[in-house]
Amino acid sequence: MVPSPAEEQGPSPLAPIGVSPFDDWVTAADGVRLACRIWLPPGPGPWPALLMRQPYGRAIASTVTYAHPHWYASHGYAVVVQDCRGWGDSAGAAAGFGPEAADGTATLAWLRRQSWCNGQVGSYGFSYQGLTQLLLEDPGPRFDALAPAMAGLDERLHWATEGGAHWWALQLAWALQLAALGCRRRQDDQAWQEIRASLESGRFLGEGPALLERHDPGSMGLAWLRRDPAGGSGWTCHQPPPALLRQPLLLIGGWYDPYLNGVLDLWCQADAAGGQPLLRIGPWTHLHWGGGLDRLQLAFFDRHLKPAARDSAPAQSPGPSPAPARLPGPARGQPPGPSRRGASPWAQIQHQWRRLRSRLIEAAGRVQAQGGRSAGHRSLERLQGPGEPAVGQPGRQPTVLMADLATGLWLARSPRSGSGQLWRLHSQGLAAIDAQEGRLLPVAESGPGAGAAPPPSPVLLVHDPWRPLPGRGGHLGLDAGLVERGDLDQRSDVACFSSAPMEAPLELLGRPVLELDARSDQPGFDLCAALSVVKADGRVLQLSTGVGRWLGDSCQDLGRRRLSLQPLLVTLQPGERLRLSIGAAAWPQIAVNPGTGAIPWGPAGPDHRVITLALHLDQAQLRLAPLVGPA
Repeated sequence: MVPSPAEEQGPSPLAPIGVSPFDDWVTAADGVRLACRIWLPPGPGPWPALLMRQPYGRAIASTVTYAHPHWYASHGYAVVVQDCRGWGDSAGAAAGFGPEAADGTATLAWLRRQSWCNGQVGSYGFSYQGLTQLLLEDPGPRFDALAPAMAGLDERLHWATEGGAHWWALQLAWALQLAALGCRRRQDDQAWQEIRASLESGRFLGEGPALLERHDPGSMGLAWLRRDPAGGSGWTCHQPPPALLRQPLLLIGGWYDPYLNGVLDLWCQADAAGGQPLLRIGPWTHLHWGGGLDRLQLAFFDRHLKPAARDSAPAQSPGPSPAPARLPGPARGQPPGPSRRGASPWAQIQHQWRRLRSRLIEAAGRVQAQGGRSAGHRSLERLQGPGEPAVGQPGRQPTVLMADLATGLWLARSPRSGSGQLWRLHSQGLAAIDAQEGRLLPVAESGPGAGAAPPPSPVLLVHDPWRPLPGRGGHLGLDAGLVERGDLDQRSDVACFSSAPMEAPLELLGRPVLELDARSDQPGFDLCAALSVVKADGRVLQLSTGVGRWLGDSCQDLGRRRLSLQPLLVTLQPGERLRLSIGAAAWPQIAVNPGTGAIPWGPAGPDHRVITLALHLDQAQLRLAPLVGPA
């Protein structure tokens, strides 16, 4: 029997501050009762309402990234946080995203019937909570404004895989977090402790699938891991009602977030549907937003859900939200890293992972001591504030703003554009032995731009499964974000190609795409690339990463291989160099390729083969394609 919300959650600690929450139930179309926690503003209502629907427990209310609901309530909003079906105190069985459209529709209709709601309803939330607000029945009611952050519609491409490879560490950690919540719900303390110990020790990277089989065999995460990451049947791509995509949308993405491609796809779909979506992409990871985006979000909802605010908006403003406020960076002298605010299991998993990577942290500390502030610090400290208009006329803000990872400025750039640079790769065969030998040579629009460079030689990479190349930082790491990778580039299983020092500032915008001819001596291999800036003092700061996986006998034939990296916007400064690093693994971000042709599943084992790759550079190129659209 599911306890009542009051029985499970106990008395609220917020009563003394004047915004007292209470609990209520929504009855879904099939009779399942869904638990809600509600915060109302002080004073007389009714008020506009904000809804968040999530699986992690309504008491947490996504405070790992957002201000507490009482903050929004104190600004004149009724806030409702609901436990999704089968989670928290809500009845029913968890069934992935399948029931969310019907349950969301019932909840929205219920909300508008409440005496304390004036009929204006917005939605917000990130990740799982980002997708639930986009899933509504058609026909049916619609939100008046939506702020989905860091989410996508395609379960394969936006939630579980990249380049034909499963997200390994991320997927296991998230699936096990949900499994632990299920154990708590059914009061299986022993199973909860087993999962927790595995996550804290790092053993989950190997034993995670078996834990899911025992404790959550029907989980969505395990089902994703069982499917072919390169395609095939079983994958779901959700489609919101077209009318919903024409509603006011504030889309939030992060350069170091794994769901960024999902956010860009949402922008494309909303734009194609005739909407005018707002898009903000910052130097953020999935859980660290550099001081929060609540002021931005509040301004967006005020514009659309409060008539007085809407009527007083400047006539020339094309969008319902100002530029983000200046975001506070880390305290001076402190290394960058994801926030550990709150008690989220996911945040604690990240913390434990960083503890396991103590050697990296110590190295980063030495970099701080020797080289001062990193580009990541400056990104967070120099974001434009309200007194520094991003572009255009006073009072007018563009619908799309992106933060430059190096200068920290908010820039108006179209997702359909890219800076378009093109480089070719050159080496005399030593790029994997000498990190300084390989070169990135710019290709001018009017010619080859290669000067008198001799023809390149193939570069051979040997992947040893006993010591697979680690994946670090970026968008797929549990240690997500900007990291130093100079030590990785010194490995002999990494081929490095560096440009000449910049003579003038150079803006790079778009999706880096690597194309080259390669073959393997085994019927399976991975290519894992990183794009970095080499600072004048020698530090190597990783900006973007990407992975690609090939399986089958065709791997042993010389063929064209294409690899897309995470989109970026960064301005290189005079004296800095651009570096492309290519390896054959990124453990544990993706599973180690066994070289047998089988779909990789976990860490290296005794059946994993040594893989020798031949990279042919004659037609190899790196280019900056637009963020969205054909690459």
